[in-house]
Amino acid sequence: MKGILYRNAVGIVRTLKKAGHEACLVGGCVRDLLMRRDPKDYDVATSARPEEVAKLFRRTIPVGAQFGVQIVMIGKTPYEVATFRTDQEYKDGRHPEGVLFSSPKEDALRRDFTVNGLFYDPLKRKVIDYVGGRADLKLRMVRAIGDPDQRFAEDRLRMLRAVRFSATLGFRLDPATFKAVQAAAGRITEVSSERIRDELVKLFTGPNPGRGLELLDASGLLKVILPEVEKMKGVQQPPEFHPEGDVFIHTRMVLDGLPNSSPVVAIGALLHDVGKPPTFRVAERIRFDGHDQVGARMAQGICRRLRFSNAESDAISHLVAEHMKFKDVRQMRLSTLKRFMGDSLFSEHMKLHRADCMASHKDLANWNFLRRKLKEMPKKEIKPAPLITGHDLLQIGYPEGPQVGLILKAVEEKQLEKELASKAEALAWVAEAFPRR
Repeated sequence: MKGILYRNAVGIVRTLKKAGHEACLVGGCVRDLLMRRDPKDYDVATSARPEEVAKLFRRTIPVGAQFGVQIVMIGKTPYEVATFRTDQEYKDGRHPEGVLFSSPKEDALRRDFTVNGLFYDPLKRKVIDYVGGRADLKLRMVRAIGDPDQRFAEDRLRMLRAVRFSATLGFRLDPATFKAVQAAAGRITEVSSERIRDELVKLFTGPNPGRGLELLDASGLLKVILPEVEKMKGVQQPPEFHPEGDVFIHTRMVLDGLPNSSPVVAIGALLHDVGKPPTFRVAERIRFDGHDQVGARMAQGICRRLRFSNAESDAISHLVAEHMKFKDVRQMRLSTLKRFMGDSLFSEHMKLHRADCMASHKDLANWNFLRRKLKEMPKKEIKPAPLITGHDLLQIGYPEGPQVGLILKAVEEKQLEKELASKAEALAWVAEAFPRR
């Protein structure tokens, strides 16, 4: 557990102490070490001022020097080294107007949650606890340090962080802290879309993402951030396909079937049925005609609102748009099936489909069919190199224009159906099927 990252962080602490400064590990890394988890990164708190930190290490980046923060680079790995501080007044619900360098205790008291406010001296092997964090670790409780209303007024994003830590750590939310989240949930929009997106991604790509969705809903944050998802609640589904319940319950179960997923899979799972509420109708039975395509357009809009990259937005909406294709895979023409299996996101499609099935009827017949096909067909058969190109067609006299694209698509279809196997066969077939004028 205590590998190279830990040793490097201890080395930073040792260097600072040798220079006469106080220094210790702080925050989430201490929490994770006490829980016997492997921290993803390490932060250091110190009495050294930013300029003093910069003099002690060969490579530093002053990313927040005005707030007492230097990044110390060890190889390619960044370590945040922050001066003990207390924050001045918050006026925008995001950032303090300034900071005052202070003591370790004052530094601990300005942090968000007790389990994140612990210090650890790795040289003395001593935990320093000014906020009751060790007791809350034993209770498995996420509790704001001090007055929760004040903590959330200082930084509105802490409301989302409270939900995230509760879900990903598997901890309860302290009732007073949770009540403060509910009271201030409507003000989450004071936080930038990018910061909200990053918290949502961490929430839904971690352990217990379905629990995260429940907490978002119970806290009142969901209807503010993702009203389209909140509208899934109470939208009934045909029981023969969805015995688990309404669209919201189903989505929660799908998410719980995809812990620790990539952002594209996780957000794709969250939004895969977002088109059901607006397409709900009853005709013989409950129907959601075209909910996949409606949902894909909605997913694009949500992703834009949350400032996902274009590539991520396109990938997420593609998962939503294509998720109903699985019901037809055993009836597809060979060429259609190969195109689907050759999709660049096919492995993500498969993950989402399996979770979708297991959260409803639990019939994995189509998933297993595709798994067999993947084993039977080599990659070069699923997505073969083209037999001919547009240049080939121009060389034999076909004029530039839309017909070239149509011919190439037709040849690809024949190739995937195993009706054409060589360039010569393809050109001969083109000459017969598309005679030149």
